[in-house]
Amino acid sequence: MLEYIQRHWWVLAVRGVLAIIVGVLAFVRPDITLVALIALFGAYALVDGIFSVVTSFLIYGSRYFWWLLLEGILGIAVGVMTFVNPHAMVASLLLLLGIWLIVSGIFRLVVAIELRKLLDNEWLYVLGSLCAIAAGVLTLYRPNQSTLAWLWVIGFYAILYGILMLTLGFKLRKMDVAALPGTPVPHG
Repeated sequence: MLEYIQRHWWVLAVRGVLAIIVGVLAFVRPDITLVALIALFGAYALVDGIFSVVTSFLIYGSRYFWWLLLEGILGIAVGVMTFVNPHAMVASLLLLLGIWLIVSGIFRLVVAIELRKLLDNEWLYVLGSLCAIAAGVLTLYRPNQSTLAWLWVIGFYAILYGILMLTLGFKLRKMDVAALPGTPVPHG
């Protein structure tokens, strides 16, 4: 199972790069209209969900396959809903964003706990999960704050999460899976 994750390390790296791009845009272009922000959020949630679903099938049969699959389905659903009815999404973006961050953060935390059993000192995925949950709680706490403040929350979360995913992807790329204890030895 770990071989599959390592072989497809680039999926985590791509998720990280996309998150960093979203975060940088939130800081560099605060004048983006709310509709453009919603479209950007919808695209990110959709693409991130697709990558999570792909990743889940790479580890099909493991006990945390379903957590990654559910996280991906949630991201895809949020992304599709954003594009189907963007005007309705304007009214509910912060509520939806907060719920999505908390729920997907919990799903990621479950996966992170399982990964910690396989990898030494693998705290990056745990930290990324906790950042998602914290960003969701902050988003729900005061939904009527200025749009600029929420752009900063989204931007900070996206950049930090992106850096963590990119780092994890490259760490997996360099890892010698065959040297890990408990790794099956190929026969023949």
